[in-house]
Amino acid sequence: MLIRKAEIKDIDDILYLLRDVLELHVRIRPDIFESGHTKYTKEELFNKLSEDNFYVYVGEISKKVVAYAMCIIELPKFTHTMKKVKTMYIDDIEVNPEYRGQGLGRELFEYLKEEAKRLNCYNITLNEWEGNDGARKFYEKLGMKPQKTTLELILK
Repeated sequence: MLIRKAEIKDIDDILYLLRDVLELHVRIRPDIFESGHTKYTKEELFNKLSEDNFYVYVGEISKKVVAYAMCIIELPKFTHTMKKVKTMYIDDIEVNPEYRGQGLGRELFEYLKEEAKRLNCYNITLNEWEGNDGARKFYEKLGMKPQKTTLELILK
């Protein structure tokens, strides 16, 4: 798989994969997520591609985009209580369902690790919704461990 920075020509392919991610989240948490949308619109994604701290990578096979990762480079929000370390936050990562099980997700993640090192990041973080057990196992196999936990109380 060839992994490269996303270009404007990739937006429609990324939007297609974003729909798949959303539908997974709808199945896990239909009380929060609404089907039929994407995390970003075409215009928002177009703008994201030019942001300094937002990195979008695509993986392609035979010139077909089969995976993507969206990453945000963050500095800590706290000033005097935390060390000033740079973090690569994986906002989204997806492999086309037709191509899963071939090691492409691992390959994309390894690429992100190298990019994070190149960008002088201290760590890589991401959020994973409870109930997405396959993703949780995948990330654990890659060596990721919980950093913090968000708890909720549903009031309705």
